[in-house]
Amino acid sequence: MRFAAYEHQHQRRVAVLGEDGCLHPVPGERTLTELIASGVLSEAGAAALDAPAGPRVSEVRLLPPLQPPTVRDFVTFEEHVEGVRRSVDGAAGVPEQWYAAPTFYFTNPYAVIGPHDDVPVPPGSTVLDFELEVAAVIGAEGRDLSPEQARDHIIGYTVFNDWSARDLQSAEMKVGLGPCKGKDTATTLGPYLVTADELEKYRDEDGFLRLGLIAEVNGEVVGEDLLSNMGWTFEEMVAYASRGTWVRPGDVLGSGTCGNGGCLAELWGVRGTQDPSPLRPGDTVTLTVEGIGSVSNTVVAGADPVPVPAARRRTRERP
Repeated sequence: MRFAAYEHQHQRRVAVLGEDGCLHPVPGERTLTELIASGVLSEAGAAALDAPAGPRVSEVRLLPPLQPPTVRDFVTFEEHVEGVRRSVDGAAGVPEQWYAAPTFYFTNPYAVIGPHDDVPVPPGSTVLDFELEVAAVIGAEGRDLSPEQARDHIIGYTVFNDWSARDLQSAEMKVGLGPCKGKDTATTLGPYLVTADELEKYRDEDGFLRLGLIAEVNGEVVGEDLLSNMGWTFEEMVAYASRGTWVRPGDVLGSGTCGNGGCLAELWGVRGTQDPSPLRPGDTVTLTVEGIGSVSNTVVAGADPVPVPAARRRTRERP
């Protein structure tokens, strides 16, 4: 099934996309996150498909399919690491530590936007970039899971765009923490939550989902890759995320940016110049994932940064 959240005639609803191209509203007013947490998503979807159809997708504003309680973003594509590392500091290759475990950071769940919402330029940034990813969504809580167990904890997948202010990110990470404001303005999810069973036909013999990925800027293709080029499966990522802690319904785990033009920074590293140029107001980024769908967001002008003073250089007095 394909679940969507949408706004239509001043109402917000959760629905299943029918074969007729219409949205079939789920009875009641629960969010998709609440339906997942209650363990009744499939039943609710089946009931919706048996009910009269609602509006067509073209008639509504699609919202993020869910508002996740947490968002972990991984870095699982070797080619992306190579290109961005070359872009940032000119270094070649991939750090050996990358191969040891599927590293991730927590990003801002309040920054989640819909598949066609405008994206404001982060305050103070002049080097805005997109990142083409796929996200897995947790359907049942678990802790210290094995990869085999983790498969039953993934309820579905959605397209994920991790918008990145590269100039802010680069400055922040010199401190040894972050990214923070470099990744804090927008994260696109959508257009649907596609349940895991629908994508099983794409699974290869090594457990990876062999989905085609395409990135376009203003209608021009700038990147193409396969999701199966990940260094770890989603089940392995979930298992690692659950080590010593909990994953819970609605949690989102991003794959990390794909290679071969999954973001501009990788291309800058490969080409040695900012070609294509950083995103500007008016640019439209469209990301398409086979079996899931497309998201398309237009960059708009953002707010001016509110000034914050530099740190005080203290005399370090002691009591």
